[in-house]
Amino acid sequence: QVQLVESGGGLVQPGGSLRLSCVASENIFNSHVMSWYRRAPAKRRELVAIITGRGTPNYIDSVKGRFTISRDSATNTVYLQMNSLKPEDTAVYFCNARESRGTGDYWGQGTQVTVSS
Repeated sequence: QVQLVESGGGLVQPGGSLRLSCVASENIFNSHVMSWYRRAPAKRRELVAIITGRGTPNYIDSVKGRFTISRDSATNTVYLQMNSLKPEDTAVYFCNARESRGTGDYWGQGTQVTVSS
């Protein structure tokens, strides 16, 4: 199975920045859609950003212009650069890898992001 390990979460003030990292155990970018999800307090998990096997990114409206998803094939790492953070961004952020053929769906353990004064 593919293993995913997230890191980079922490406490940041509103308007600040964080960069989350997701390291995959093998080279999967060409065959998987890589995604960042988050689960805020008292809310269900929501999709935040995706990057396809071709490298095409997309985002939910609430983070467009503030978040950037990217990947580095040399290190099997997916990043989520988060700028202009808001308290509403507070959540546990999860990395997900979903095989394009539908034969695999993998999750990391999550990393906490807290945006507070």
